[in-house]
Amino acid sequence: VVRQMMWLMDHIFKYTNFGIVSLIHGDFFIRQGKAHRDHQLVLLKEHLEKYYRSRNRKWIVLFPEGGFLRKRRETSQAYAKKNNLPFLKHVTLPRLGATQVILNTLVAPQENGTPAGGDTVIKESKSKGLQWVIDTTIAYPKGEPIDIQTWILGYRQPTVTHVHYRIFPVKDVPAEPEALTHWLYQRFIEKEDLLTHFYETGAFPPLQGQTKAISREMTLSNLWLVGIQSLAFLSGGMWYCIFQYFYHCLF
Repeated sequence: VVRQMMWLMDHIFKYTNFGIVSLIHGDFFIRQGKAHRDHQLVLLKEHLEKYYRSRNRKWIVLFPEGGFLRKRRETSQAYAKKNNLPFLKHVTLPRLGATQVILNTLVAPQENGTPAGGDTVIKESKSKGLQWVIDTTIAYPKGEPIDIQTWILGYRQPTVTHVHYRIFPVKDVPAEPEALTHWLYQRFIEKEDLLTHFYETGAFPPLQGQTKAISREMTLSNLWLVGIQSLAFLSGGMWYCIFQYFYHCLF
């Protein structure tokens, strides 16, 4: 899956030690803010058309919230209040732009309720587009996520991260902007309910007809973690050496 996956992430990650790896991999770094929004969506569409199919990508990772929770929560709540939308504490209202570009670019027109149009060549080129939307909700004990510093230095006690998945056929996702916005809002309102239940009970709510949520444990290999940690330190050190080299060359 990893080899066939494309990530959309905040442009700030371009300047981290794994930024060059993501650039080579063909991921897309998106710049936030009203001043950049329209141009970034044009760049995203061009990037998908150029790299997604040519590199045999089959998955794309998107964060519809459009930013970090701690940075967006206040503005999201203000927008919700202004537009008579639910008040959300654990998530923010999603943004439409990137989601719509992805669906319009990577989904065959007939897949999501839109009448098929265009010539046969266009239909064939999009016939193997996205088929599913996998909605992922992540919950942390006591609502305290692990940050990058903790991940690298390991100064917190081991913790269990809970992940809740829901799968939607892409044909059930509306294409029209207004309907798509409503569909996305409903998903995040449901996320709010899921997380509220989790932080009150310590578990996600069970499915209909079940008395307890059935989960599957996934334990990461210690050897794998040591390897990843070593690569993180090595790449960080290499990044520091490169910075020092150019600093001394310039000054």
